[in-house]
Amino acid sequence: MEKSNRELYKKNCRLMKENEKLRKKVELLSEEKQTLLSQLKQQISNGASNSKTDAPNNMIDLNLGLSLVSGSNQNPSSNN
Repeated sequence: MEKSNRELYKKNCRLMKENEKLRKKVELLSEEKQTLLSQLKQQISNGASNSKTDAPNNMIDLNLGLSLVSGSNQNPSSNN
């Protein structure tokens, strides 16, 4: 009986140590998750603000491109 109790005690000690290691690992992973999540949110908000400022520039470029194309199409017809 005493031998059995000692074995159970040792096993319990090992399990408690392993449990503590796992708790620390969970805490580190949770901190890493929070850091990555806040970085992702920051990138998303930066991307959204950049796309808002880039959108008008893209439209201007497209409009200039279309006017150049339509202008080049008008010149040959005026030569005919």
